[in-house]
Amino acid sequence: MDNSTATLKLASLAQETRLAIFRALVQAGPDGLNPGVLAERLDIAQATLSFHLKELRHAEMIQSRQEGRFIFYSANFSAMNALLGFLTENCCSESGAGCTPDLHCEQEDA
Repeated sequence: MDNSTATLKLASLAQETRLAIFRALVQAGPDGLNPGVLAERLDIAQATLSFHLKELRHAEMIQSRQEGRFIFYSANFSAMNALLGFLTENCCSESGAGCTPDLHCEQEDA
């Protein structure tokens, strides 16, 4: 990952509503949530939710899948883990001190 990509991903999360959406999708796991449930759970208007989902998709922090008439959104766990890896890849390299353990979420293959 390069600085430009990391900046795009971080910027997509640097807004209160988008961060709440992303965290709700992380909690939901690989199955994700449909927009109706997400809007109700977070008390967000559909139009507002749609705007923020678009921003998160543009940054590739979330993904969507169609099931019949319904769309489900889920966190892009591989993008999240890549961003965390990028942010910590040089952790403590100067001091030699230990860093926190490598924490990665596992996503089942679809």
